[in-house]
Amino acid sequence: MSTAVEDAAGKGARHAVVTGCSSGIGKAVAERLLADGWTVTGLSRSEPALGPGFRWLHADLSDPASLAGCVAGVGIADALVHAAGYQRTAVLGELDPEALAGMFTVHVAAASALANALVPHMPDGGRVLLIGSRTSTGSPGKSQYAATKAALLGMGRSWAQELAPRGITVNVLSPGPTDTPMLADPGRAATPPKVPALGKLVDPVDVAALAGFLLGDHGKSITGQNYVICGGASL
Repeated sequence: MSTAVEDAAGKGARHAVVTGCSSGIGKAVAERLLADGWTVTGLSRSEPALGPGFRWLHADLSDPASLAGCVAGVGIADALVHAAGYQRTAVLGELDPEALAGMFTVHVAAASALANALVPHMPDGGRVLLIGSRTSTGSPGKSQYAATKAALLGMGRSWAQELAPRGITVNVLSPGPTDTPMLADPGRAATPPKVPALGKLVDPVDVAALAGFLLGDHGKSITGQNYVICGGASL
């Protein structure tokens, strides 16, 4: 029996692979794309219930070597969205090398492995979107997290140059403090979130809406860019 994803693909729906789809920004992006008529293959450790057009694959983003095999059967992807991530915070003198290695693996190495597996087969005019962070330019107590997110900027811009001849766009979307479960993670307790200038945390639905634009038809002229959506936290 065919899956809903396969049925929709047979009708010409665009197909996106989205990491971190079980919660937060990744889930919001998956929901936005499904609403826009995409089919979505979600990669995460726990399975969300996202309805027709969605297929879930268990994936361990902390093991990049496993990811090529994980996505080997997903078919052609018109877009790749890497939203999986987590945050560990500490000040100098208390930095944990394992925290840096873990975040770099999930944020950067996993993105590299997935793009390496999927993008060579992506149709011309495809999309790659990496979820970065406003803190990539630096933030007290978040040096290790910021470093991993800053790495996405250099990697994404390099890919944008490589893929421009094929019309494949590569962009980074960098939210500020967003109302997701990550804000309550004890691992980032050293730097509690601050409400930005507009008076509210960033709504993940708003992040997903901008993602939907960049991934959609009108994103075809935008590549190699970093979009900050921070509720005024950058002011």
